[in-house]
Amino acid sequence: MSVLDKAFVKDDNLMARNIAGETLIVPIRNSIGDLNSIYTLNEVGARVWQLIDGQRSVNQIAAAISAEYTVEDSEAATDVLELLDSMAEAGLVRLVEEGTA
Repeated sequence: MSVLDKAFVKDDNLMARNIAGETLIVPIRNSIGDLNSIYTLNEVGARVWQLIDGQRSVNQIAAAISAEYTVEDSEAATDVLELLDSMAEAGLVRLVEEGTA
């Protein structure tokens, strides 16, 4: 199974808020927001964030982005996967393993 057919899930220890048209993600460590590790998402990144639910595959998220932002499917898939990889490296999301969500 390709990574494009797999889903991602958000880390439980995060707080996300939309402020002035941008989505801010703050990791929570020891019950306190880690203000040194704030992540900011633009409009498209925020939409990807909304679509991450542990059920939708990377391909499904990319198809939604492609339809909503009038971008080629292949470009959307590449960009979404790159964003999800960056989010995974930062500990914001993780790949759903078979049989878990």
